[in-house]
Amino acid sequence: MHTTRFARSRVLRATTGIAAAALLLTACSGGDSGGGDAGGSDAPAGDEFKGTSLSVAAAWSGAEQENFEKVLDEFSRQTGADVSYTSFGDNGPTYISGQLEGGTPPNVAVIGQPALMQSLAADGDIKPVGDDAKQAVEENYSEDWVDLGSVDDELYGVWFKAANKSTVWYNADIYDEAGAEAPEDWDGFMDQLGLVSDSGYAGISIGADVGWPLTDWFENVYLRTAGPEKYDQLTKHEIPWTDDSVKEALKVLGELWGSDLVQPGGDQRDFPTSVTEVFGADPQAGTVFEGDFVAGNIAADGNSTVGENALFYDFPSINDSAPAVVGGGDVAVQFDDDEATNALMAFLASPEAAEIWVPNGGLTSPNTAVDTSLYPDDTSRQIAEALTGAEDFRFDMSDLAPSAFGGTPGQGFWQEMISFYQNPDDVDGAAKRLEDAAASAYDG
Repeated sequence: MHTTRFARSRVLRATTGIAAAALLLTACSGGDSGGGDAGGSDAPAGDEFKGTSLSVAAAWSGAEQENFEKVLDEFSRQTGADVSYTSFGDNGPTYISGQLEGGTPPNVAVIGQPALMQSLAADGDIKPVGDDAKQAVEENYSEDWVDLGSVDDELYGVWFKAANKSTVWYNADIYDEAGAEAPEDWDGFMDQLGLVSDSGYAGISIGADVGWPLTDWFENVYLRTAGPEKYDQLTKHEIPWTDDSVKEALKVLGELWGSDLVQPGGDQRDFPTSVTEVFGADPQAGTVFEGDFVAGNIAADGNSTVGENALFYDFPSINDSAPAVVGGGDVAVQFDDDEATNALMAFLASPEAAEIWVPNGGLTSPNTAVDTSLYPDDTSRQIAEALTGAEDFRFDMSDLAPSAFGGTPGQGFWQEMISFYQNPDDVDGAAKRLEDAAASAYDG
């Protein structure tokens, strides 16, 4: 096992007392980001992979893309590798399928669907992670995340980004003006949205031009109305989408979506705009639901400050349900197992890689070795510590489903939730269409 610049820089960092760096001292190809300095580390520039070109693809665009490219730039700086990035937006499964058919898959892709990772592994399209990345994951991640990155007990994925998808964000200035406050349960949630609406703003803004924000709504409501066991059963399609538990969740959603508490035009509004409608220069609504990554959108917009007037509360309890979290994430997988690709995967598994992005906001890392003091505000720090400290959570249902059902625009879960958003009185019809789509995808 040869010692790379990554290992040498880790030794240097260990001597400065940064304990996280010591986790990977024995790795052949691990990485160092310089303790969260977004401008790069003090590790020496390297040329180990000079002349080597690597391609990376992920969903991130805008501010997220810029921050991830800083991570890749640090890997390039330390190794000499030339790393190019492509954003596939909301079309990850379609993009990867096309690249595979053309014989041009990226070296590494960061994808949001564990089911896609499992399918790619079953088809032999991706490779198990190398020894260095495996060691880093086993040392830096909880068992839940190791299991989520494994297929048939072999590790294929490195979870780089995680999300608590059970956060409801609100403009504190608007809430104060309306006399509204963080609710304790769903009935209180509806009441507070009513107070905001009465004050002249829309109670809540929803971006529903694509389906994934709406599936997140359903998953949170379903986890609270049906419970975790039913959630697992529905995720595996062990019960049909025509089950009464599904209809109950749709009924709860329909009562909100069909009300005048929701800002009109949601099916023509994208998710970033729904955040701007609450936290922009001219806010039109008081509330927006989505994961902790909303903080990054707020920061990029620049008109509100997370932790001051941009605050969040937990997704409300329904029918006295216990506190629950729906989580999501983005997992890096590799289509090649050459030395440079293995080194990049090991770098992504290190706390140092995440620490490049963390100070800029918009990243919650599932890596338990990341220095949480680097998070830019108390709000994001609390979210991260809650996530890494959680013993159990439920992963995003749509991301665990076959991509044809849970992750493809224009069909399946995504499309049927858009259709239900547009016609929230049609509970039975929506349940039947969801079941027809699920049966085709799961049985296919």
